[in-house]
Amino acid sequence: MTKSKLIEMNNVGIVVENLDDAISFFTEIGLSLEGRAMVDGEWSGRITGLKNQSVEIAMMITPDGHSRLELSRFISPEIISDHRKAPVNSLGYLRVMFRVDNIDELVVRLTQKGAVLVDEVVNYQNIYRLCYIRGVEGLLIGLAEQITKE
Repeated sequence: MTKSKLIEMNNVGIVVENLDDAISFFTEIGLSLEGRAMVDGEWSGRITGLKNQSVEIAMMITPDGHSRLELSRFISPEIISDHRKAPVNSLGYLRVMFRVDNIDELVVRLTQKGAVLVDEVVNYQNIYRLCYIRGVEGLLIGLAEQITKE
């Protein structure tokens, strides 16, 4: 038997309350909506372990076409926990980081739309400028602007 090898990371998933607001927010960052669909029924519940689920999803794609963000809004079963505003050092906590070309402009634009800068934009070894923001629904988003070429 041939050993399996990793081909690519397909997507990162985030569960949200309001799919339209999340799509709008991630579009503002620079992702595009690749598709939107309902996923429901017994077959999908066998994948997630939630049995008979009903979920509306939106697949967002980065401009280079290599990375995707799957936004999910569960209709059933009901949401049972919420850790969106947990500190970044919480076990299992999820954040997504995007590399951008003008972090200052994007932070201003996103804060005008309700995002909150967690602390400040910092310089990491003159390689990257980095920050975290709390975006739509309190989701933690990392932004990185490359200063020097690798």
